Amino acid sequence: MFERKRKPGSRAAEALRLVSVSKVYGTGDGAVTALDGVTLSLPTGSFTAVMGPSGSGKSTLLQCAAGLDRPDRGQVVVDGEEMSGGGEAALTRFRRERIGFVFQQYNLLPTLTVEENTALPLRLAGRRADRENIRAVLTRVGLGERLGHLPDQLSGGQRQRVAIARALVTRPGVIFADEPTGALDTRSAREVLGLLKETVRLHGSTVVLVTHDPVAASYADSVLFLADGRLAGHLSAPTAEAVAERMTHLGGRVAARHADNGPLMEV
Repeated sequence: MFERKRKPGSRAAEALRLVSVSKVYGTGDGAVTALDGVTLSLPTGSFTAVMGPSGSGKSTLLQCAAGLDRPDRGQVVVDGEEMSGGGEAALTRFRRERIGFVFQQYNLLPTLTVEENTALPLRLAGRRADRENIRAVLTRVGLGERLGHLPDQLSGGQRQRVAIARALVTRPGVIFADEPTGALDTRSAREVLGLLKETVRLHGSTVVLVTHDPVAASYADSVLFLADGRLAGHLSAPTAEAVAERMTHLGGRVAARHADNGPLMEV
């Protein structure tokens, strides 16, 4: 694990691969199977949305794929590196250097400027913070004139743009975005989604977006659907209407299977 040193900016042909990945929480009668033998492959330079009903496993999929949690069984490969084994320190270093994160909560440090927040992953990874590169990334996300601003001087949409710049600055193999527009108004959400799409189209980044919103999913190249911890379908060139229809059908199937089992746990 993590034996090869890839040059910054270089990419494996396959950005993400999961092979028979399973994850169970709890034991005995209280055990919940969050992922059940999931296998998938995403090429470099793709924008993929992951959707599913409550309890489908989409949050656990992101956590296992991004190295935030470890699967009980199976293999996870990110940017050509196998992640399922190895020590915690090596895994943490890999996440800092090769994976980008964008969450619903911006997670910006309030006492740091836009430029300083963006540089933080480089400093944590022990890498030199190239100011020219940082400013170039911030210019790409439309914040070239906000370098010295603090987070509380920005709108919600601008704060999420800082979070995206922070995810981009290390040139990661994959960017995982977990409900990144959940706290934004419609206009800001569209701007952020357009920025993620542009990052893929113009710069060859790979984005995995977990969302419950069919409109957000329609910005992706394709949508993967999960149900009961298993892959339950795939949609290429999605539209919001097609995604919503698929989710309605999928939700009905899941509800029918679980009608007598009480509410589902979000996993």
